[in-house]
Amino acid sequence: MASIAPKPQDPGFGVYVHWPFCLAKCPYCDFNSHVRRGSYEEDRYLSAILTELKHRAALTPGRTVRSIFFGGGTPSLMAPETVRRIIEAVGKNWKLDPQAEITLEANPTSVEAGRFAGYRAAGVNRVSLGVQALNDADLKMLGRMHSVDEAMRALDIATSTFSRASFDLIYARPGQTPQAWAAELTQALARAPEHLSLYQLTIEPDTMFERLFDAGKLKMPKADVGRALWDVTQELMEKAGMPAYEISNHARPGCESRHNLIYWRYGEYAGVGPGAHGRIIGPRGGRRAQATEPHPEMWLTVVETEGNGLIEDESLSTEAQGDEFLLMGLRLTEGIDPARFQTLTGKRFEASRVADLIAHGMVEYTRHGRIRVTSEGFPVLDAVVADLAA
Repeated sequence: MASIAPKPQDPGFGVYVHWPFCLAKCPYCDFNSHVRRGSYEEDRYLSAILTELKHRAALTPGRTVRSIFFGGGTPSLMAPETVRRIIEAVGKNWKLDPQAEITLEANPTSVEAGRFAGYRAAGVNRVSLGVQALNDADLKMLGRMHSVDEAMRALDIATSTFSRASFDLIYARPGQTPQAWAAELTQALARAPEHLSLYQLTIEPDTMFERLFDAGKLKMPKADVGRALWDVTQELMEKAGMPAYEISNHARPGCESRHNLIYWRYGEYAGVGPGAHGRIIGPRGGRRAQATEPHPEMWLTVVETEGNGLIEDESLSTEAQGDEFLLMGLRLTEGIDPARFQTLTGKRFEASRVADLIAHGMVEYTRHGRIRVTSEGFPVLDAVVADLAA
């Protein structure tokens, strides 16, 4: 079943729930994820999430929730009953669209796949699997706890259980050639249900990979190889009928992630759980940036004592809104509406800058008058954004 995605002019409202716990910390990961060797009190965390949902609903009354996204961390470590109660609470605090997309990120281990039927009964209708690689040696190098066979079995269970499914792969791995990636991606496409997220491996601060890289023990592909890997990705995905709709995300038409489109189209979303971020239009108007305490136990204490875990709740200036709008919207192949940029910032794009970027083949106008980044511009997206925002 294809998603009924919100239109660009109406990004919609979503709810993000962050579950911060993992069985192990992957060496490339800079997300807010934590390993707890002992057990943690899931009921207390659930209660705190329910408290935060009530708090955010008071700040955003009257919204219709078009998507719920359980991210992490590893949300598939939650009991299905926990997921059910969170979805139920979203529906009590806001109006929940009958066609809402409800996504849960999951690791493809046999233990977690065994919970899929429970998540489906709880209301989840889309699953996103963190497969990451289709050879066991690279899975081990990436710190993953599943094998390729286990991942494929989990994918089979997912596609038979949920109406919609996606999985992630990481490329530009150490020693990976364009030929090897093409073979792996072809294998993935043979199993891909409707959506693939394909991320180039990058060295993030404060990760194990950064320490290994700085010590000379991790060799990353050179820039020309990285570009060749990018080109292979775009070519194969286009040919398979799953073109990029965002710089790292590919889908069959109509199967795009509704929740992520809310982010990239600069819609509203409430974030709850440790380290969650949100962007809402406050009760008095004006766009607000929100973030919660990232440390799980500290977040829990703050919510239980203060009624919410926010450590940031700031009004965004028009300039900041314009920068965020460009950073998010130009990731999409549909591009951005210059009129909305003017509404947010009170200023127009400098015609000479746009003309210069067009002349260099970095951006183009669509037939609907939107500005989008070209295939040549995507690999240098940050520079394009900086130029337009200047």
